[in-house]
Amino acid sequence: MDPGRRRELTRYGAPALFLLAVTVAVLLVKAGLDNGSPAESVVTSTISTQTTTTAPTTTITLTDSGTVSTTTPANAQYYTVQTGDTLGGIASKYNTTVDELLTLNPGVDPSALQPGERIRVG
Repeated sequence: MDPGRRRELTRYGAPALFLLAVTVAVLLVKAGLDNGSPAESVVTSTISTQTTTTAPTTTITLTDSGTVSTTTPANAQYYTVQTGDTLGGIASKYNTTVDELLTLNPGVDPSALQPGERIRVG
């Protein structure tokens, strides 16, 4: 083989071969991560919270599209945070604990309560 021809093949063939290998690797990894069609993969999770002998239950359903469906009991009680309120003070008003309030309100930051924020107390 002519040295000029060999140099030309090396110059253009090696990068083309490298890009082909990377493309195949990406497709294989993507196929491995998908594990089937996205429409078939649905995640369902149920979280039960027991506060008294008659346990209220919260059911949370998560789907692969990011939709969240939440169901709370009809007898749930809520409190609107006032200026100067703390979770400890609210817990004592409703004869419960701060831990129980945090369980009922997983998204609440106890050090950043805002007036007008609505939290579940029972």
